[in-house]
Amino acid sequence: MQNIQTTDDGNNFHRILDAAERGESIVITRNGKQVVRLVPEVVFDREHLQWAIEGMIDRERVQWAVESIKEIRKRTKPVSLEEILSMRDEGRM
Repeated sequence: MQNIQTTDDGNNFHRILDAAERGESIVITRNGKQVVRLVPEVVFDREHLQWAIEGMIDRERVQWAVESIKEIRKRTKPVSLEEILSMRDEGRM
């Protein structure tokens, strides 16, 4: 992913579009703050499906989520399907 300052975007618009066309995401910042994220168009045909999915996945966030779930599972007891259904229906008449 590229980071581009607003002072650069007008002068290098063709470079930004070329990068997006190659599948890169571009973040445009102003005064150090993220203002815009330019994400390439996703093509959902069989040939490009894997590329499209890979481009949408933020691997660090996925890894964080998996680790968080593992930690929660260590602290909680297993729950049966009956318990889940009972909790779902609790308070319903």
